[in-house]
Amino acid sequence: EHVTEATPAADSKNNAPKEPSSSEATTDPHAAKKKATASRSRPLKIEYSEGPLHETGDRSPYFAWQPENWKQVLDNVRKMRKETEAPVDTMGCDKCPDHSLPDKVVRYQLLVSLMLSSQTKDEVTHAAVGRLREFALTPESVAAADEKRIEELIYPVSFYKNKAKHLKRTAQMLLEQYDGDIPDSVEGLCKLPGVGPKMAYLAMSCGWGRTVGIGVDTHVHRIANRLGWLPTPTKTPEQTRKGLEAWLPRDLWDEVNHLLVGFGQTVCKPVGPKCSSCLNCELCPFGRKQGKAKSSKQ
Repeated sequence: EHVTEATPAADSKNNAPKEPSSSEATTDPHAAKKKATASRSRPLKIEYSEGPLHETGDRSPYFAWQPENWKQVLDNVRKMRKETEAPVDTMGCDKCPDHSLPDKVVRYQLLVSLMLSSQTKDEVTHAAVGRLREFALTPESVAAADEKRIEELIYPVSFYKNKAKHLKRTAQMLLEQYDGDIPDSVEGLCKLPGVGPKMAYLAMSCGWGRTVGIGVDTHVHRIANRLGWLPTPTKTPEQTRKGLEAWLPRDLWDEVNHLLVGFGQTVCKPVGPKCSSCLNCELCPFGRKQGKAKSSKQ
């Protein structure tokens, strides 16, 4: 009987390496160890998030940077603010409107107050809004007013000529696009001439009762940097806003603006800050430097 044996080249399947049977695998003492080692050495995929987290609502930042002792520092600021009344407490932008008027008019007067407040002391802004109210502070009256007349009424606020122009154009836009009301979004507010992010966030909070961001003026910007409340020093209020919002709990956003503005008006002034009497003098990086500089001169 003639039998033909298959050569290795005759069948490609025979070229493939044979899988060891279960009985064969158990006879190799190194097989299980090699398999376990291979699975352990397989690289894991790890994803990292770039930049600080931006949570919404009441939050406890998980990965976000936070300044040391910030809660104690904030409590100390609260205590100092209770001891001394600041201009913002009685003449801030939220105090300027006539709250006996319809909500829509109150919101408009608030927006005007914010527009005039840029680089202007609260006392000057409050007085200017008072003169405008006597004139009749509504979108209709401002839109119809002569620009020179508006200048006369708001003087001596800073940049009063530009602000008069912005007030007139804004009143016209509100009548044309919003039925005399103010926009209910930061984006819409910032499209108005003379309205920046700080004004928009405060208008949303005080006008619409919605906290969507921290209003950062020169006081908040200066104090946040002095306290070391930012991972790195910032150059603009908008950078400061983003830095603060990255770690400060959202339920404090409204409070921190009012607190720090008044604190900057009474204690942490731009020139001649009262570091020696500040409760945070040992917790504040700027205060510690001021203390060392003073002691070295003595």
